[in-house]
Amino acid sequence: MNKIILICLLLFSNLALANNSENNNELATTALHPKKMKWEFEGIFGSFDRASIQRGYQVYREVCSACHAMKQVSFRNLAQIGFSDNEIKQIASDYLVSDGPNDEGEMFERAGLPSDKFVSPYANEQSARSANGGAYPPDLSLIIKARHDGANYVYSLLTGYKEAPDGFNLASGKNYNQYFEGRQISMPPPILEDQQVDYKDGTYATKEQMIVDVVNFLHFSAEMEMEHRKKMGIRTMLFLSILLVILVMAKRAIWQKVK
Repeated sequence: MNKIILICLLLFSNLALANNSENNNELATTALHPKKMKWEFEGIFGSFDRASIQRGYQVYREVCSACHAMKQVSFRNLAQIGFSDNEIKQIASDYLVSDGPNDEGEMFERAGLPSDKFVSPYANEQSARSANGGAYPPDLSLIIKARHDGANYVYSLLTGYKEAPDGFNLASGKNYNQYFEGRQISMPPPILEDQQVDYKDGTYATKEQMIVDVVNFLHFSAEMEMEHRKKMGIRTMLFLSILLVILVMAKRAIWQKVK
């Protein structure tokens, strides 16, 4: 009888510890480690998924570009992911670009050209902070390289929004996100529901699909030279391997008569 009572007490004690641990985890402010995803661009032979990157650009243009700039990317870079020259010219011309000064010494606006950088949604940092309650939306051009485990981090961040647990002290104007340090982020969830973007290629735009696509696009913008770099690396290793074989054969031929 005493053994049964002791076992019950141990079980209740373990359950209480588990509940406390779960509550502490929910109320923690340390960011969770990013989810580990499989990406086509990973590994020595990884490559760009151009269809996904094109869809990701559409997500960026229709959702993310309202707050985030990409000042290091030019419209003509879209040719690398399959856009035609005419499509790029049309995309660029949809924007007004500040240029000048003209002959009178004044700045003016003109239609965008393929050689122009992506147009920022704000004139300067001060206007960006004013429009976002003091927070400054980071430039996304190199965001994948700027964050540790970049692709997984951005994916996790975009999928990490949830209701703040009971007892969590969420500041006014902040959103709860498990993958952001402090678990409080000024940016509201940008992708809210399926088919928020109507994909031009007919792909059904689930939340998961849109997030994967925009991460692929952001990775492309951060490492446009990736495929060329990997090809050059493979060719270099093949060259060095062949050279090693030739040198070994030459060494044996030269020293074969030496005892």
